[in-house]
Amino acid sequence: MTTRTRILTGITTTGTPHLGNYAGAIRPAILASQDANADSFYFLADYHSLIKCDDPQRIQRSRMEIAATWLAGGLDVNRVTFYRQSDIPEIPELTWLLTCVAAKGLLNRAHAYKASVDKNLETGEDPDAGISMGLYSYPVLMAADILMFNAHKVPVGRDQIQHVEMARDIGQRFNHLFGKGREFFTMPEALIEESVATLPGLDGRKMSKSYDNTIPLFTSAKDMKDAISRIVTDSRAPGEAKDPDNSHLFTLYQAFAGKNQIEQMRRDLLDGLGWGEAKNRLFKLLDDQLGEARERYHHLMSRPSDMEDLLLIGAKKARAVAGPFLQELREAVGLRSFQNHDNIIIRNAKSKTTKGSRIVSFREGDSFRFRVLAADGSQLLLSSKFADGKKAGAVIKQLQSSQTFDIHSDNLGFSVWLEGECVAESSAIYLGAEERDAAIKAVRVALTPIED
Repeated sequence: MTTRTRILTGITTTGTPHLGNYAGAIRPAILASQDANADSFYFLADYHSLIKCDDPQRIQRSRMEIAATWLAGGLDVNRVTFYRQSDIPEIPELTWLLTCVAAKGLLNRAHAYKASVDKNLETGEDPDAGISMGLYSYPVLMAADILMFNAHKVPVGRDQIQHVEMARDIGQRFNHLFGKGREFFTMPEALIEESVATLPGLDGRKMSKSYDNTIPLFTSAKDMKDAISRIVTDSRAPGEAKDPDNSHLFTLYQAFAGKNQIEQMRRDLLDGLGWGEAKNRLFKLLDDQLGEARERYHHLMSRPSDMEDLLLIGAKKARAVAGPFLQELREAVGLRSFQNHDNIIIRNAKSKTTKGSRIVSFREGDSFRFRVLAADGSQLLLSSKFADGKKAGAVIKQLQSSQTFDIHSDNLGFSVWLEGECVAESSAIYLGAEERDAAIKAVRVALTPIED
């Protein structure tokens, strides 16, 4: 079966999305999500926002604006997993597990931390003045975002490449310490759309809220036109040749225009097109491309409860992946149940065809459960909760005996039924019948009757 590529990206919820956010992160991520062979995870990075902002109202407003921007931009929530970071409690727990293996020297080299230290030194302050542990350990939280879902590709701006590389370093360290031959974490790669990796703002610097040089995305056509009129250009008058390759306006135009449009604009600038007309062309280009999305955005902002429902559905899908995986990581580091002598009960199937598959029992609060693991250690099945260990053991014995059990499947997963009662459900959400049926086959193999 072909391995599906997992794509993950998020946007920090500290402000209103601008043109740079859209071109550098949102648009390429939405395009990537349309790949039939990709599983896409997109999220609102609201834990990250607490590092940069202490205004609760601003954070709440930004969460709504960014959710509406993703959806208005064409993100299909039926094809992707779309969620808020703060709705996934497994993320902060994984962050701590990774913090315990992340090297301080690695974090010392993070660009954001080094920039803050350098700024303090320039002004004669203590090197760490005003630097929180949130800022310092930001790369570990980002690593948890990526590694929790074992993303293969992470669409990011060029300034975020280092964080993806640090996620690789931290994941490799964890695998080395606790894997015992198993690679828990996939090594992610940054995905950059070279032509629009970092858009220039009105003053030519990187488009950023901190520089107050952004072009609004969905506020209004008038606001966008006013912002474009303030783009800094040189003093060459209409009729004088312009240099497209050193024009911030032309760089912005290239990020949204087609090949023929770009070539025509280049020729016209070289032939003396006035900056005013060039700015007007940029506005018309953007307004044509973003006008319908702008209307969808304002509709969504007027119906926040609809966005809430969609995000909660996404959180459920995300936790169906994160919960079982985190339990495996907890066991790997030694955070296991005291239920048995070895902290864990493992029953290996007798048949040679089930070599390596196993059933693992564990205690969860006042209940008892078991999971079925494949030969590679991935979780295939998670049981219902049972009042006592004997009941859980009896169900396991029935499943492994010659008695029959039923498997009920749907588009997203499957469940195992015994004597008319659902006793376990699949752990993952399957995006196709082929992938789901392969998992069902693996479950049947793992539950092959024990020979006397």
